[in-house]
Amino acid sequence: MSGGMTIASLLAPVTGQPGPARLTYAADWMQGRTLYGGASALVAYTMAVRAFPGLPPLRAGQVAFVAPVGEEIELSAQIIRQGRNVTQLRSEIVCDGKVALTAFWLFGEGREANAVHPSALPEDWPGPPEDNEAVTHSFAPSFVAKNFELRHGQTKGTDRGATVRRWARLTEAHELDPVSKLVLMGDVMPPGAMRAMVRQGPISSINWSFNVLDPESRSKDGWYLAENASQHADAGYSSERLRLWDAEGRQVLDGLQCVAVFG
Repeated sequence: MSGGMTIASLLAPVTGQPGPARLTYAADWMQGRTLYGGASALVAYTMAVRAFPGLPPLRAGQVAFVAPVGEEIELSAQIIRQGRNVTQLRSEIVCDGKVALTAFWLFGEGREANAVHPSALPEDWPGPPEDNEAVTHSFAPSFVAKNFELRHGQTKGTDRGATVRRWARLTEAHELDPVSKLVLMGDVMPPGAMRAMVRQGPISSINWSFNVLDPESRSKDGWYLAENASQHADAGYSSERLRLWDAEGRQVLDGLQCVAVFG
């Protein structure tokens, strides 16, 4: 893979210092006019952890995709509150003088568990990635084709409702930490509402709120089962549940998203 396409190259301009930055390799991660949501969220997350090293593990994020994120950006990060176990922090991406992405991050030390309730295996578990065929269709956005390998995660011919589910992994041999990888991959599927659309039209994520269930997740061979499921779609919006499972079927990310459905 060419040097330009690495995730480290994309994130290199994010030094943790507030102010202007140029994402020289943004082109490899563009989705139409904007940086793909997972990549722009990762830029904001990376700004937070590079500005304030030594934070506890990330437990949750709330990301608002306000306007397109391009190559020329300005970055900021500030601690809103730092307690004994929990630190809450905001980071923002500004483009053309206006906020393009604002994110609120919750970092928290682990404690001895007083409640243990493991998440359930996904319904209709498709089996491990190696048992599923590669996705060969060409409708995926170019950033997906460039950066991800996909395998089917739903049985063909069954009623998939308003759910899109695929095995996905990064094609690059990267050095991302586990949380950065989850942030980058957590929004990679198209909205489940796509399966309910009467006619094709643009779809745009407006926000993304997620909880990190395993900040140390290292799934076998880098594979994660990514699912976007519309819980309700009407009036031009869809409420989506976003989930990621590792190759063993353990859920590692749980999220919610509002999506604009045009056309």
